[in-house]
Amino acid sequence: MAEHEIRVDYEKSVTAQETVAHNRWHPDVEPVITCQSGDEVVMETLDALDGQLGPDVDLEDLHSLDLGRVHPLTGPIHVEGAEPGDLLDVEVLEIQPDTYGATGEVPGFGFLRDHFPEPFLARWDLADGWATWAEIPGVRVPGAPFLGLMGVAPSHELLRRATERETAAARRGEEVLLPDPAGAVPGGVVGEEGLRTVPPRENGGNLDIKQLSASARLQLPVFVPGALFSCGDAHFAQGDCESCGMAIEMRSTARLRFTLRKGEAARRGITTPHFQRDDYWVAPHFAAPRRFLATTGMPITNTGENRSEDLTEATRQALLAMIDLLGERGYTREQAYAICSVAVDLKISQVVDVPNVLVSAFLPLDIFEDELS
Repeated sequence: MAEHEIRVDYEKSVTAQETVAHNRWHPDVEPVITCQSGDEVVMETLDALDGQLGPDVDLEDLHSLDLGRVHPLTGPIHVEGAEPGDLLDVEVLEIQPDTYGATGEVPGFGFLRDHFPEPFLARWDLADGWATWAEIPGVRVPGAPFLGLMGVAPSHELLRRATERETAAARRGEEVLLPDPAGAVPGGVVGEEGLRTVPPRENGGNLDIKQLSASARLQLPVFVPGALFSCGDAHFAQGDCESCGMAIEMRSTARLRFTLRKGEAARRGITTPHFQRDDYWVAPHFAAPRRFLATTGMPITNTGENRSEDLTEATRQALLAMIDLLGERGYTREQAYAICSVAVDLKISQVVDVPNVLVSAFLPLDIFEDELS
């Protein structure tokens, strides 16, 4: 087993260090290093917004973020011998967090974007396993660092299929970020054709699965020779669903181990990411909180319309009810929305009792300092 490193410059944008980072998915992005199956790689990662949410940023700057720079990815890594049909097993050995994290509410972005038109930024201090910020008093969020974004390069065929289906969605008026060379790293053909990093796809990508912390194993089907693995978008903590569009975003140092399983994706018919782990991803009373408050949501709009089996509307209602509940504790709606994004878990409770499916929002009470006394 060998150990490799990919270091980035935290003081520079992804646009200034394309030899070690990129921000589009494309099979023609050149690898940074080559490793063997069984090797470990240490990878430094920039934050998801490429430094645009730093501790000194002006709140009004959230109106004009350069979304073309999202997400800086460290890599790619060429895994020797990897071929289409193989399965790449990525074991997360360690995620070292930064000391600063940010949760932004960006106008026009996030699950409740129609309810939150104004910018908001929580600037978290990360220390001793907790995130705190004086302007959200009484709250401390337990850390369970993970990489929100891990993936391999798409094949040219997957690139074509993804572009076609996302273009069709855009034509239907749905929310999609299509290929755009503005801010793309690298440029050229990759910038013109490369898939944006915002959604997950068959090759992995922006999974935002908080259970992928240290000791997890992510299994990715390989689409191109060498697999071309990249990662980024590290989170200190996140509620299931990352409702405002951001977790506690941070820079990180990740240590990963790669194991190639020849032909296993083809043999087992695996075409999308799988993951597993053999221990708790965080302390058990936070993974399944022993003390919590929960709200529920059904697909019944505020105007009384019943939208049968609409999980999106049920989720919206559960989340809005939780924001109201946090308001009873004295938090502003913007603070409450941020707390939901980093600590509240949205779960599907049932999908069979038509017309009203049910979504629950779980608030762990142990994040509140007054509940610990």
